[in-house]
Formats: sequence, structure tokens, C-alpha cells
Amino acid sequence: MPDVLSAPLVVEFPFTRSLGPVQSAFLTGLRERTVLGVRTGDGRVLVPPVEYDPVTAEELRELTEVATTGTVTTWAWNPAPRRDQPLATPFAWVLVRLDGADTALLHVLDAPGPEAVNTGMRVRIRWAPQRTGAITDIACFEPYESEATAESTPHSGEFADPVTGIVTPARLDYTYTPGRAQSAYLNALAEQRTVGERCPSCRKVYVPPRGACPTCGVATAEQVEVGPRGTVTTYCIVNIKAKNLDIEVPYVYAHIALDGADLALHGRIGGIPYDQVRMGLRVEPVWTEGARHPDHYRPTGEPDADYDAYKELL
Repeated sequence: MPDVLSAPLVVEFPFTRSLGPVQSAFLTGLRERTVLGVRTGDGRVLVPPVEYDPVTAEELRELTEVATTGTVTTWAWNPAPRRDQPLATPFAWVLVRLDGADTALLHVLDAPGPEAVNTGMRVRIRWAPQRTGAITDIACFEPYESEATAESTPHSGEFADPVTGIVTPARLDYTYTPGRAQSAYLNALAEQRTVGERCPSCRKVYVPPRGACPTCGVATAEQVEVGPRGTVTTYCIVNIKAKNLDIEVPYVYAHIALDGADLALHGRIGGIPYDQVRMGLRVEPVWTEGARHPDHYRPTGEPDADYDAYKELL
């Protein structure tokens, strides 16, 4: 039996958003060790604050300050913290209803073990030493013995140098294991060959193969070597340089229908000025030493393909 292929993959991007008056006041308040909520038309205080009432959709602007102490309403123990989580040691995820609020805030509780956590326990905010106007300005919650509670008080929401935007990193780490069809495809690429699989019903050849025909829904097993040459069907010009990608912009990324394939795959076009790439351009792969896939595709010098030859692959 062939070795099962697997590889660690990371999908990561920074999510940037501007803040309206409510969220701006909330995050700026955290920087100043102040927790703000927003009052609804029926008198409830929502923390974290929202800009519109989740029940009536009424716009909300009446800010109110709540306490930095509260009560745990529910919790779950995390015995093995992951990268970039708030604490490096085991902790509890908790929903905390701060004194003066009617809803609960999700954060973490620093506790020695799950036996030290219970619904109804009293906690208080532990502030981060350095605060920038983000939810991480609350380093965590910690147990707090006081039974005293506090009412919310009106707040203008005005601070010096308010936070007007945030950048939130989004990241997904996972291990990818291809199935039989894609493993054969990847192993062939390591030999500078491209293989697809033919559907036994409609006879279409799919590259990369998925192990089943997306049209007929039947399993595919017959391997077919395609290419190496192909035709540009559609393309786009990339003008924004990607992080950690050493390719100068602008460059062209295209759909390429390899000869013998009934599905176009993605590839970068090189060896030609970006503004000379066109639909119907005939291309071939360029391999670099030790690579498991083509670095890019370049023009073959052949006449352009007739539109009718690839129009069904657009």
C-alpha cells in the first residue's frame, strides 16, 4: 500500500474593519479600564454593546458604564490551550454577566483547575499591563470573593484619542490528507506528469481528480495522463503583492485547460508581459529543480487556440 500523504496547511489573513460610535467607545473604554454597555428601549443593558437592538432592530446609542466584577453564568474547561489563546496555562472559558449588565461577556477565567470553577462564582477583570483598545485589554477574569454588586451608570462614551478601527487576525491550522485520487495526482506531479481520472459514464477527464465525477456522481478510477501543454481559458491580472510570496506584481493568474482534460486548473503565467496574456494562449509548464508542481506556465509559441476549442471550459 502506498504511503498516505499529509501536509500541515495554514489559512491566514488579517480582517480589518472600521468602528462605529458604539464599538469605538467600547474598545476605547477597555483601554481606559472602563467597561461600557448599551441600554435598549426596554431598559436592558447589553455587554458587549451592539449598535442595533437584537429584538426590535432599533438603533442603540445610550451608553452606560458597568462594573468590572460579575458572576459566571456558564463555563467550560480548556485543559490544553492552543497558540494565541489568552492564557498559556489551562483555563476556563466563561460567560460572565458583569454587575449592572443583563447579558454575559465571553472571556477566560484563570483558575487552578476545573474544581475551582462553578456557575454562580464571583469574578473580576484582570487588566492587561499594556492596553491598546481591544478585547485583549481584558487579560482574563480571576476569582473574586466580594458579594457586592453595582448598578450601571450613564456614560458619554467620549474619550481622548478614540479607537476608530481594528485589525483582527484570522487563522486556521489543519493537516490535509488527500484521498486516493489526489494522492495519485500529487505523486505524478512529483514526476513532472499530470494525471486526471475519466468518468466511466460521461467520459470526461477531470484534473485535478476528486475520485468521483461531479456531474454523474459515480466513482472514477481510470487514470489518464494529460498535457503537458494547454490553453489559457480565462485569467486575471494580480496587482496586490501577497505576503510571503516572492513574485513581483503585476502578474497573471489563469485557468488553463490542459490538452486532454475536461476541467481547467489554476496556474501562474510567466515568460510574457502581463498585458500580452490572452484567452486562447497556448502554454506549457516550467518546472524548477526539486519542485513537486510547476512553478508557472509559459507560451509555447504555437498559434492561439480557436475559441470553439475551449469555450465549454470557461
